[in-house]
Amino acid sequence: MDPKQAQSDSGNDVDSLEKSDGKTAKGQLPGSGAPKEGEEAKTQDGVTDATGGTGAPAPVDPFQHRSFFRRLWDRLNIYLLLFVLVLVIAIGSVISLTLKGKQDAYKIITSQGLTQDELKQLANTDVSVGKPKQILTVQANAIFTGSALVRGDLEVAGAFKLGGDLSLANLLVSGTSKLGDSQIQNLTVGNNLDVQGTLSLKSGISVAGQSNFNGGLVASSIITGALQLNGDLGLTHHLNAGGTIPSIAKGTAVGGGGTVSLSGSDTSGSIAINTGGSPPIGCLATVTFSEPFSTTPHVVVTPIGVSAAGLNYYINRSTQSFSICSTNAAPGSETFGFDYIVLG
Repeated sequence: MDPKQAQSDSGNDVDSLEKSDGKTAKGQLPGSGAPKEGEEAKTQDGVTDATGGTGAPAPVDPFQHRSFFRRLWDRLNIYLLLFVLVLVIAIGSVISLTLKGKQDAYKIITSQGLTQDELKQLANTDVSVGKPKQILTVQANAIFTGSALVRGDLEVAGAFKLGGDLSLANLLVSGTSKLGDSQIQNLTVGNNLDVQGTLSLKSGISVAGQSNFNGGLVASSIITGALQLNGDLGLTHHLNAGGTIPSIAKGTAVGGGGTVSLSGSDTSGSIAINTGGSPPIGCLATVTFSEPFSTTPHVVVTPIGVSAAGLNYYINRSTQSFSICSTNAAPGSETFGFDYIVLG
């Protein structure tokens, strides 16, 4: 197509759009038509059209007259908003659970008080107060008219006083204990027993092992199966030898119709002799011990009366018995006797 023809047509189009009032077509000013040959095309704002085109206006950004936040809102994606919402909910849930855990832990270690109404309720009903691991603090004094049962451990930080009896199945004391008047049915001491004051025993004392007394031993009566003294024996009163009475048998030296008798024990005693007619030489009496000695004992015999003193007496002894004999004949129809002491 001929360029000159196109330019001519362009001029005709412009002329045909003019109206009788001298105005151009809608939206154009006079003289704002297509640029003449040799002139540069310009836009409405006076900027040269570098394309050399027909001078059509450049496109306008529809968001340029809106605020920054409005333009930011228009450009946001709906999926991005949903992601942000889910993220906020997750963070809020984590924070809420963390705070709740701290509150629960605080509830465990904090104490719980009782109001006056709750104390009255405890006095009249059977209720449960608090939860496990919670602490019940009673600031005022507490009086239990009935029984109190503690299923767990009982810790007493202050003094523990009892006005009545204390019944314990087992008592374990690791430290020092101070007791006033105490009644104990059976007492077992695994180690040493140190008694600072007087030890009073009403039913006696039974000792299975060796006992050491560093001080004096005062007793109204001591009964022992065996007594061993490593030192001197001092007696300030009488020495009474008791025990089972031994048996006695008369010898041939008492004569016809003579008799013998005994009073005492294996340790000491007296022998009474009544001679009969024509006593011969020989043994007057034989004493048999009620308990034999482990070895031959020492026997000491003392004559009683003039008739016994005139005899040339002697003894025969063994672990079982001893006999009193004479080398001369005793007088007939006489009464005399002998005292004896036997030591093992």
